[in-house]
Amino acid sequence: MSGRRARIPVVTGMGVVAPGGLGIGPFWDLMSNGRTATRRVTLFDPEGFRCQVAAECDFDPVALGLTPQEVRRMDRVAQMAVVASREALADSGLVLDDVPPDRVAVAIGNAVGNTIMMEQEYAVVSDGGRKWLTDWEYAVPYSYNYMVPSSLAAEIAVGVGAEGPVSVVSTGCTSGLDAVGYAARLIEEGSADVVVCGAADAPISPITMACFDALRATTPNNSDPGHACRPFDRQRDGIVLGEGAAVFVMEEREHARRRMAAERAVLLGYAGRANAYHMTGLKEDGRELSVAIDTALADAGVDVSQVDYINAHGSGTRQNDRHETAAVKRSFRHRAREVPMSSVKSMIGHSLGAIGAIEVAASILAIEHDLVPPTANLEHADPECDLDYVPNTARETPVDVVLSVGSGFGGFQTAVVLGAGEAVPA
Repeated sequence: MSGRRARIPVVTGMGVVAPGGLGIGPFWDLMSNGRTATRRVTLFDPEGFRCQVAAECDFDPVALGLTPQEVRRMDRVAQMAVVASREALADSGLVLDDVPPDRVAVAIGNAVGNTIMMEQEYAVVSDGGRKWLTDWEYAVPYSYNYMVPSSLAAEIAVGVGAEGPVSVVSTGCTSGLDAVGYAARLIEEGSADVVVCGAADAPISPITMACFDALRATTPNNSDPGHACRPFDRQRDGIVLGEGAAVFVMEEREHARRRMAAERAVLLGYAGRANAYHMTGLKEDGRELSVAIDTALADAGVDVSQVDYINAHGSGTRQNDRHETAAVKRSFRHRAREVPMSSVKSMIGHSLGAIGAIEVAASILAIEHDLVPPTANLEHADPECDLDYVPNTARETPVDVVLSVGSGFGGFQTAVVLGAGEAVPA
């Protein structure tokens, strides 16, 4: 890559808020041990819903450093994003006062916005939905923030003093991957030297659960939450919603070297495509995702023989698992069955716009620890899914290059290629 681009994007810090693991250490402990964080919903009473399970974060914003004023102003999704961004900055060792503000950018992925507070506040101003004309006198001063997803990026921009490009990337379930890819482009083109990037989503609310019930996309397995998410398993019956955030400090390599920063990873390649086919449907041949994979690998200058691990989308639906398996076979050809591939959604659920960024965090940690996280709950082989999905137990193996892929409602297909970073320069 260094021979093709003058400016190389590297990750120098990251922060994670995920089900079962708040912070980098607890998150990787969950991943590496194959534990699941799915349970019966506690954020609201799920009685009467078709799906009553989810992967929730045990998230206390005050205990994690947010002030009561910040908690009142921000929806749960923004709280998670801010907490993750603070961990990422601390992890990077970057002193933002040393960087011109107009050289700092923000790119945050999100799918469903400030869902929780927007729903709650609408219930107040509409008197529980009884009034067609809402009563503005009952609205809180932050109602507008709850209505617009841009407030999420704005909160982080204010927190880090970013005066460069600030954006929300909203491409459904690929939002996190696309935000990281967009951040890399900002660095490569010279628009920023530092980008605080990643994604957050907090969709575990009545309205979101009801929407997925209507689609019949979520699992009805309410009796066994710990085994409800079963990617690539013959008995899978739908996704399990999750929540969380992962945020990264991405820098131009020479900028990082001047301050003697270690690289957690290098963003080698990125590609996004659309299938122009169906809002939720996927073709069985996997062609569109395969094109994204091929393009990302070409962008990275990486051959399929160099990929050590594929971090799968692996949502736990028959349609996605078949599509993704076919895409890997198209792109990797004779190597398709040789490359380990796993879905961390089996452990932490599907946090919609956030999951791609969380999967990037898992991919970086897989590189750092030479350990492939498993696909939990994979107990019944499916003849339609016949690749190496690393069932149930993490696998020690050298990992230097990771391909992370995602599919999103609306027909979005995204692939990101990550490589091992360099230690502190001598």
